[in-house]
Amino acid sequence: MLNYHLAVDLGATSGRVMLASFDGRRVDMEEVARFHYPMLPIAGHLFWNLPLIYQNVKAAIDKTVSDLSARNEKLSSIGIDTWGCDVAYFNADGTLAGLPYCYRDTHTEGGVKRFAAKMPLENLYSRTGIQFMDFNTLFQLDTIRPKADRILFMPDALAYMLTGNAVTEFTVASTSQMLNLKTGDFDPELLEIIGLRREQFGRMVQPGEEIGKYNGVPVIAVAGHDTASAVIGIPTPDKDYAYLSCGTWALLGVESPQPNSGAKAFEYNFTNEGGIDGTTRLLKNICGMWIFERVRHESGHDDTDVAMLAEMCNNSKLDTIINPDSPAFANPESMTKAIRDYCSENDLTPPESTADYVRVIYRSLAARVSEVLGWLAEISPNEIKRLHVIGGGSRNANLMQMLATATGLPVIAGPAESTALGNVLIQLRSINPGIDIKQIAINSTETITYKP
Repeated sequence: MLNYHLAVDLGATSGRVMLASFDGRRVDMEEVARFHYPMLPIAGHLFWNLPLIYQNVKAAIDKTVSDLSARNEKLSSIGIDTWGCDVAYFNADGTLAGLPYCYRDTHTEGGVKRFAAKMPLENLYSRTGIQFMDFNTLFQLDTIRPKADRILFMPDALAYMLTGNAVTEFTVASTSQMLNLKTGDFDPELLEIIGLRREQFGRMVQPGEEIGKYNGVPVIAVAGHDTASAVIGIPTPDKDYAYLSCGTWALLGVESPQPNSGAKAFEYNFTNEGGIDGTTRLLKNICGMWIFERVRHESGHDDTDVAMLAEMCNNSKLDTIINPDSPAFANPESMTKAIRDYCSENDLTPPESTADYVRVIYRSLAARVSEVLGWLAEISPNEIKRLHVIGGGSRNANLMQMLATATGLPVIAGPAESTALGNVLIQLRSINPGIDIKQIAINSTETITYKP
């Protein structure tokens, strides 16, 4: 007999809803909905259309429940994961107090520098262990100073809208730069500095706890940060590897038994985000496929053209390497122009054809991963013998081979649906506490190995 679980997986540009069936040994998934939610420009700022996202999620859940019911089957649970850092604001009666800001909005530019005047950055890092990025929740809230009755991270906001219960899931909250490494809860001094109270946030929950029910179906707090869910889905029994969760962002890191907020981690600006079972995701954000996605859009291609564009890099010999993490590529009006301007300013040969752009973007990402991997090896508690690449980018054979060549490590690609799989695995363990989710991940996936 099959059990059914629904993974709502929302990335930084699009969302999909996956229906998982579990036979006691392996998970099989099918996509039941996919939708896009572009950043919403209003009055010079960028927001997320949370009501639209909620409507899409709710419609997918309702249709899935109806379809299963028609087959005399039922949905056992629902889990939601999203990108990190961004939050939604609610009034005391549960209504939205405006639209959530998008992390790419310019309102937080200079946020780290402004906060440094209130607390030395070394002190902030030793408390939280989180990398410094202007859009971290701490700096967003310090800039906005919201008056809302309730502040919830994006997966928790959607769960609240479905169940009426407000919680703060640990892994997504750990991206905020507001949690104390020692207590695992919001740091009181940081809250005081930004003028907020602990009660404005939901109670802290760990992955696997039931939040409430939506039309009788349990809504489970999975690893609410999409990267935390993705790491859970990696099909390997040991720890001798680094992972690269490759989507709009590329997150490179290792699973560690304890955080590292030492001098080297501070120097390299690594982050210590929460994982399951007391683990830490010691990682660093790298600009992933964002630049490629923007260039693809500007060249008039859609999602169905990705494989064709990937092959185009074989038609170029351009060896220019850019730094994908340059602020120039954060959210320019034209990405192709931003790349050309960057090349001009740094005395590099600019790309001309679409093939040139694709090759430059892929090789630059591989070079940046190799550089950051070297830093990671210095501070990792584990020896790094291979690189596991998960997420949509793992389907890109050209990029995978470039990563193997650049890093000198075997690259194990897949699964592309690692985030949805990790989401489901936590749902399964919530209902069946004794199961071995790592073995289920291995049973449920196929990978491809690329050699240096």
